[in-house]
Amino acid sequence: MIDTNLPIQLRKLRLGAMADALQLQLEQVSTYEELAFTERLSLLVDHELLNRDQNKQARLIRLARFKLMANIQDIDYQHQRNIKKDQIAQLAQTGWLDKAQNLLVTGPCGSGKTYLGCAVGHNACLNGYSTRYYRLSRLLLEMTQAKADGTYQKLLKLLASTQLLLIDDWGLEPLEAAHRHDLMEIMDDRHGATSTIVISQLPTTDWYASIGDNTFADAILDRLMHNAHRLELEGESMRKLRADLTHGEHLG
Repeated sequence: MIDTNLPIQLRKLRLGAMADALQLQLEQVSTYEELAFTERLSLLVDHELLNRDQNKQARLIRLARFKLMANIQDIDYQHQRNIKKDQIAQLAQTGWLDKAQNLLVTGPCGSGKTYLGCAVGHNACLNGYSTRYYRLSRLLLEMTQAKADGTYQKLLKLLASTQLLLIDDWGLEPLEAAHRHDLMEIMDDRHGATSTIVISQLPTTDWYASIGDNTFADAILDRLMHNAHRLELEGESMRKLRADLTHGEHLG
């Protein structure tokens, strides 16, 4: 006979999912009565572990602050954008994250760069990696504000410990001297320890000039590029293609 107070005691121990699963066993006695004690206990533990994994995934996705809610399974391979399924499959395995390798995503406006980066980031969250998404301009603004309010070192520590950092819209605006210094601090902290995804309309050959200072460009790009995977998107704007399709369907 199972003590009906057990669910209450489990909740006090912060085992709420296990308590819910036990309550179900108590309510559906005929379903579980033929199972051995260890089998029933295993079901309870499995339910608790699954619930914790799901809660962790949801928390990591929320903290990542993705611009787009993208999923690796929904990546469009039908339009010719120079995206190969084997490349995405390799990125989905997350071994590159364990090796602290980077990913550079380039291509014209509307080619789906941000969606692709967010999809890879979302997959990282599902696999338990802490992730953060920033547009470069907003990251640099946050760095500037952190200097003003005395939290600069705390922000640097947060960025350094984030297992996957996504930086979007790289190279859209000229960098000030302070911004170059901030990027150098970030890349130096992360080099060889964590992974970074950089998303840009500019081809990587133009990144050196976009930084605006030879010394900083050498230092930043050396840390970013030497161990990086590359996805170089091509083709028409996905926004335009989808707008044309919607318009055509509407006319039909």
